[in-house]
Amino acid sequence: MKENKLGIRNWITFIMIGLIGQFAWTIENMYLNRYLFEIVQNAELVPVMVALSAVAATLTTLLMGALSDRLGKRKLFISFGYIIWGVTILLFPLARVIAESAIITNALFLAGVFIVIMDCLMTFFGSTANDACFNAYVTDTTNTNNRGKVESILSILPLVSMLVIFGGMESIIASDTFDGWLVFFIIIGAITLIAGIVNIFVMPKDTLKPNKEEPYFKNIFYGFRPSVIKKNVMLYVCLIAFMLFSIAIQVFFPYFIIYIDKGLGIQGFDFILTLGIVLVLACIITVVFGLFMDKLGKSRIMIPALGVTIVGAILMFFLKEQIGVMIGGTILMSGYMVSTAVLNAKIRDYTPEKEAGLFQGVRMIFSVCAPMVTGPFIGEALYKATTDANNLYENDYGEMVVIPNEWIFLGAAIVLVVAVAPLIFIIIKENKMKKAGIEPIAPAENKVD
Repeated sequence: MKENKLGIRNWITFIMIGLIGQFAWTIENMYLNRYLFEIVQNAELVPVMVALSAVAATLTTLLMGALSDRLGKRKLFISFGYIIWGVTILLFPLARVIAESAIITNALFLAGVFIVIMDCLMTFFGSTANDACFNAYVTDTTNTNNRGKVESILSILPLVSMLVIFGGMESIIASDTFDGWLVFFIIIGAITLIAGIVNIFVMPKDTLKPNKEEPYFKNIFYGFRPSVIKKNVMLYVCLIAFMLFSIAIQVFFPYFIIYIDKGLGIQGFDFILTLGIVLVLACIITVVFGLFMDKLGKSRIMIPALGVTIVGAILMFFLKEQIGVMIGGTILMSGYMVSTAVLNAKIRDYTPEKEAGLFQGVRMIFSVCAPMVTGPFIGEALYKATTDANNLYENDYGEMVVIPNEWIFLGAAIVLVVAVAPLIFIIIKENKMKKAGIEPIAPAENKVD
């Protein structure tokens, strides 16, 4: 096992690139759904946008992850990827210009299409920098002794991002004195762009050796080869577990803000307070667990963390008042973040050294593409099938549209129960490996014909 010591520059890179990347992904995963809803005034394009961006992210990661390995470059793709990522975010306010145009036919629909296209473009640069190269960089620079700690920090960054944006940006978005969405996108776009520039000077130089043993296009499909799958069975079982878990999360996550805002009517200061308490408590709980994850053992935490997520989802199904949402939401988000941390850490443990980039596309199919193509549509089908007068919303144009309801959480809980099965297999298999004196990590020599 390699004896990596994480220096200050690595930690700064982990936190800066990880956090600011999550600012941008918070837009993509949650606020962009809300922005689309407010521009077009219905949620029907939300699952379409989520699915298309997931496909874009997966294809990008397949192509750029293999290219990053082939060139031996992580820093270049991360830094310049963030710079252009920031530029694309700055362009989103043009959707409102299109929607409010008096000379464009079907202006609202075209504004929605513009947002979907820009989301895919933003995803290309974001996935190049973050999904393909930053994730591979984290795998390159950590090992099984420190990975749980690093992963726990990375896993709370989405919640920290949501907390910062909810707490610092909500009043800007809701402003009556200026275009809040314009200011919002300018701030986030500029921060992302600046992060890419700063990273040029902060991130350590690449130490990864170019991998030119195989042709580029052959490397793209490396992780799909039967011989590779057979050699790395435990990696793929971990990916299946993460896929089922992520599908469950995507059943409710794209609609989470819309549900609380429009469905429950928790708005204004109450909206900020509710989500603020949920996110702060969930972050604290996740960090505490992360400090002990490596010592306790990741496999001991997996099923209990998933169980907590299930309990939180069930509570969100039943609890509708503000206090209840705070309790249920805290349990749900805590379980979600701890589960994300431990499953990501397990995936990294079983990812072969020096081949992290080759497996990022495979990871994206399991953790992003499949969940985001299926989960939001499951959620949509559930809330539409259970529609009643309580989840109908009259938009600004006098049209009655369906808004998400509590059934998205019950659907998530059911899928989470299914996700327990591969975790049980992992635990049984690792126990057998330990009894045989085999350390449950990726094979030292992985290259196959």
